[in-house]
Parts: sequence; C-alpha cells; structure tokens
Amino acid sequence: MNITITASKEVKDHQNLIALCQNIQQINGLAIGYDEQKYIEEAQEKDLKTILINQYHRMLMIVLVDEDAESARLSANQLHSVISKQQLSSVTIQNFSNDSTVGYAFAEGLALSNYQFLKYFKDKNAHALNEIQLNWDGAENDAKTLQAVMAGTYTARDLVNEPFSYLTAPQYSKDIVKLAKEYGFKVTVLHKEQIETLKMGGLLAVNKGSIDPPTFNIMEWKSANVINRQPIVLVGKGIVYDTGGLSLKPTANSMDMMKCDMGGSAAVVGTMVAIAKAKLDVHVIALVPATDNRPSGNAYAPGDVIFMHDGTSVEVLNTDAEGRLILADALSYAKQLNPELVIDLATLTGAAARAIGKRGIVAMGNDKSTMEALKESGENVCERIAEFPFWKEYKEDLKSTVADLKNLGGAEAGAITAGKFLEHFTDYPYTHLDIAGPAFMTSPFNYRGTGGTGVGVRLLFDFLSNRS
Repeated sequence: MNITITASKEVKDHQNLIALCQNIQQINGLAIGYDEQKYIEEAQEKDLKTILINQYHRMLMIVLVDEDAESARLSANQLHSVISKQQLSSVTIQNFSNDSTVGYAFAEGLALSNYQFLKYFKDKNAHALNEIQLNWDGAENDAKTLQAVMAGTYTARDLVNEPFSYLTAPQYSKDIVKLAKEYGFKVTVLHKEQIETLKMGGLLAVNKGSIDPPTFNIMEWKSANVINRQPIVLVGKGIVYDTGGLSLKPTANSMDMMKCDMGGSAAVVGTMVAIAKAKLDVHVIALVPATDNRPSGNAYAPGDVIFMHDGTSVEVLNTDAEGRLILADALSYAKQLNPELVIDLATLTGAAARAIGKRGIVAMGNDKSTMEALKESGENVCERIAEFPFWKEYKEDLKSTVADLKNLGGAEAGAITAGKFLEHFTDYPYTHLDIAGPAFMTSPFNYRGTGGTGVGVRLLFDFLSNRS
C-alpha cells in the first residue's frame, strides 16, 4: 500500500486538522469555541501533549511538540492509533511551531506508522488514512521529498516482508526491473551464465544448494545535472532466505525470520526508488547479488576452498557466513566502476545485533569523511550509527592455513572481522553498514512497525540529498 502526501495552501473548515505547536498561544488563530477553550485549558493543567476535540464537522488534534525531530515522529506514531480508530481517511498537518523540521518529521512519523503489508490477507482491514496534507512555508518541497522517501521505504519494507515462497532470486530481479520501469532508473540483470563468466565464486558457491539460479542486479540513476563525476556505489546483501546452508542455524527459532536476510539489498533498492522519484542530482550505481542459502546434496561445505571474482582463494569454515561471500564478489566488481566511494548494507552478523540491539546500525570503514556524513544523516533521521574500530590487526583472525583467507574469524569481534573480510576486496573509499539489529521487528516498535523496517533508505536518502 502507499499514501498520498501533498501540500495544502489553505486549510478548509471541514478538513481534519492536526495543529502542531510548541505552546497553546501559537494556535490563537484557530476557530475554537468557548467550551473548547476551557477543555484545552483543563488538558494543559493535566500536562497532556495531545488534545483531541471533535468539532462534529471535523476532528481537531492539537499536538504539543518540542524541537526534537524524533520526538515529533514518536508523537505522530501515538496519534496514528487515534486516527485509525476514528477511521479518518485524510488529515491536514498545520505547523504553528517555529520549526519546519518538526513539521516534516511529524508527517514522516505519521506516514511511516501507516504502512501495512496486507498482500496475503483474505480480509485486508486496511488503515483508513490514505492522504496527508502539509500546510506551512515550504510544504510543497517537503511533500515531494516525503513522497519520495515513503515510496522508497515502503518498497524496502514490502521486499523484506515478502516470503521466500514468492521472493526467489529470479523473482527479486523481476521486481527490481518492474520498479526501474515505474520510477525511471536503469537496471541490468546478470544471470547464472554471465555470473560464471565473471567468476563470481562466492555467489556461485552459496547458490550451489539452491534449486533457483542466482542473479546479479546492476541499477543506475544518473540525473541530467549530476554533481559527482565518479559514481557513488551502493551494495546490498541479497540473501533472499538463509538456512545457514550445511552449517544449519542451531539456535531455536533462528530461521523464522530469515526472509529478512536480504534487508540490506532492500534498502539499496528502496534508495534507488527514492532518489529516482525525487530526481536527485547524483550519479548512483547499486549492486545486488541475490540467492538463497540452503543445504542440498550439492551444497558448498565447510572446508571447501572457493575462488572469488578477484581471484582470492577463500577457505569456507562456516556456510552460515555466506553474506560476506556474495558481497565480496560485488565489492570486487565495483572496482571497475571507478567509484567515488562505496557503501554496503547487510544483515551480516548476529554480533552486531547483540552489540547494540535494534536501536542503531553498526558501521566501520576506511572513509572518514563518508562516515562522519553518514553519522550526521543518521542523527537527522534517527537511524543512528555506532562506529566500530577497523584496526588492521583484526585481519590477522582471517588467516587460513590452506587459502588466502578464511570466511570466519574467531569467537570475538565477529562484526569487525566480517567487515575486514569485505575490506580485502576493495581498493576505494569504503564504508560497511551492518543493519542486522534494526532491519526486522518481531513485535511492534513505534513507527518502524512490525516486520521489515526499511532501515537504511532514509539514511542514504538524507546522505545523498546533502551531497546533491
């Protein structure tokens, strides 16, 4: 599902109105009756932050906000339950506060809260809300931006929420092609023969246990007034389902949500949707290697030695450390694109999720300027980044006795050794984002909802917008 976000030059009397303010005095211009004014005063005495008034011809929702964007998003999430209960199909947000950023953030929180994945329900029970109108100075640009961001985030969430019974690697490519046609970016899909020609041994090895062939997807957005001379390259892990392979996942219930193991690639696809819809003046190339990871009589096995796209030999110690193998081929392929910088996103390690949980992204890399810019964007959209050390000594844990590298480090610093494995296949400014913690929610978590969160789309969109 999607939602329409537009700018409203005037607020009509019949429109359901959300009045954002930092204090009640800011809404003096609203048409409020004597009894309603008394009710507002009583609500203030109780220190209520949201005041609901049924004016019969419309709902008036007064929301007191501070200057913190994330607080505004969370307030919107709380109000969304009221809007759903009242079955309101359209609301107008009028920002009486002194901060346009708060208005945008509130609208963003409301739109994100409205997402549902209903494809497989017989009785859809969809939210009534289908339109949000914005009313403040600059609302027209904010509406266009927010519509693009929601298109990208909803796309990423949809892709993550699709079950493996639908989203095989070949189907994933078909969906990407369809999105490219809809939003106007280019896509090239490489199939198994072409992947074999490129000698992408990591992707091919992981795919050996599957009944479906792998794909390698190359997306490109390049505006007419592009700013960057060299492309920014995004790489996303596209493991459409992960059993662990022959190193079958041992933890109870650990496979239940493994359809989300392509969350990094979903974020990359969603970002391409968003920047193409917004027509950002950037040149971006996105790479998504895609396959599932399953055991079979022909599956790759612990102890195997495989040869990667760049010729590196890798000893496979654990077939559940598969994401780094397909990403390594993509990162090696990226060298020929002469990138300005490369960012990869992946639900890569349980170590990252255990370290900081669902409230942030683990990051590491060799590109200080990009890391600082991503941190700033992370604060802007509350997809915050925790930078881990990337010291060269961590690569010592990846030494093999029979090959150039092994695909697994020691018992400690698992998220970092995974990143050091990936860095081996780069020769450009590189940043690695491990989104294992925030990519998928098993229970409702504010405006991020349940299931796929689309984490990474808003982060990358903000980062790329700042560069354009």
